[in-house]
Amino acid sequence: MTTIIAVTAHDVRFPTSLSADGSDAMNKDGDYSAAYVVIHTDDPTISGYGFTFTIGRGNDLCVEAARQRGIPLVGRTVEELVGDLGATYRTMQGDSQLRWLGPEKGVVHLATAAVMNAVWDLAARVAGKPLWRLLAEMSPEQLVDATDLSYLSDALTREEAVAILTEKQSGRASRIAVLEANGGYPCYTTSAGWLGYSDEKLRRLLQEAVDEGYRHFKVKVGANKADDVRRLRIARDVIGWDADLMIDANQVWDVPEAIEWMKSLAEFKPLWIEEPTSPDDILGHAAIRRAVAPIGVATGEHGMNRVLFKQMFQAEAIDFCQLDSARLASINEIVGVYLMAWKFGVPVCPHAGGVGLCELVQHLSIFDYVCVSGTLENRVTEFVDHLHEHFVEPCIVANGSYVIPTAPGYSAEMWAESVEEYSYPNGEYWMRAAHPLAAEIAV
Repeated sequence: MTTIIAVTAHDVRFPTSLSADGSDAMNKDGDYSAAYVVIHTDDPTISGYGFTFTIGRGNDLCVEAARQRGIPLVGRTVEELVGDLGATYRTMQGDSQLRWLGPEKGVVHLATAAVMNAVWDLAARVAGKPLWRLLAEMSPEQLVDATDLSYLSDALTREEAVAILTEKQSGRASRIAVLEANGGYPCYTTSAGWLGYSDEKLRRLLQEAVDEGYRHFKVKVGANKADDVRRLRIARDVIGWDADLMIDANQVWDVPEAIEWMKSLAEFKPLWIEEPTSPDDILGHAAIRRAVAPIGVATGEHGMNRVLFKQMFQAEAIDFCQLDSARLASINEIVGVYLMAWKFGVPVCPHAGGVGLCELVQHLSIFDYVCVSGTLENRVTEFVDHLHEHFVEPCIVANGSYVIPTAPGYSAEMWAESVEEYSYPNGEYWMRAAHPLAAEIAV
């Protein structure tokens, strides 16, 4: 029997604020960071890797919470851990003292995502399969047994969950073949549209994306209306009017302000306005959706748990669901959101970007198409071309699509050299960096 001997958590931070990568109306100077978890076993060839995403200061809080979350796994066997992934999740969530710090939200929930992402990565590695294939080869009953359906029965019962998955089971192999034949799962790029980029850089990067085969583009908005109009005009000039343009306000508006602001941007025919107000404001999103139609409303990257998504669906508050692979508590919670989204007719277009999120969400989107939705209509997954070089099995994008990953696991393992160099505060980069956080280290 292979035994878990340690669960370690690492504070890994990348200085993306220096180049304005990731900049938006709410988050102007983020340093993309990961609370990176490694599950170690007494067999040096068997490990699991996972993380949650933050943007710098406070990442150490997630790291400590992840360390606490990992303690109950030590001493258990790998076979026990991955043999019943639902039970492993329930055991972790059952720590009432840690749960009090949430419950199911904030730093503790982010830490649960990091550790359970590592558990699912471990399960896929032990099975010798990429995570999406591990999920695709599970029976409907196995998937539902692993899914957290608590507090959802007024929107999704166990019987309904099994029925949705059973309906799509017979066509799984043919849909995998479709993705392979078409070059992968379609994605959109946000890499050109960060708010801190100059007009010249915006234009150049959009043109490069067009030349690379993208047909879906996202641009950040919300800081200054005149700037938004000018930048969206540049975007349409470059990408044309037959491509999809999405815009993202990153939560900066009140509800009436969002409605009024969108009147000035409607001429650019965006497919959606993303995070137009507080991510927790269900009725606010519903009001905005009614007011700005036919422009869609999208949100979810800050959706703290499955219950919030349930209410978004019930209130008809969103047109596109943007769940996040490192904010929800891993696959155990994510599957339930996918199933509810299908029942309520809302396409899922996962949030990515960040550090490593693209690596994770490619598995989720493939799972959705193969096992839940069975369609690519109105579905496109975010891609941001930053920091992939730090991953052992980085995602690959070609002609505007995620190429289907084939390596065993959840694509979450980082190079040991990257972890060592960018660990905060004692990694080599941070000890020598000309960066505002380096001054704090010196003090």
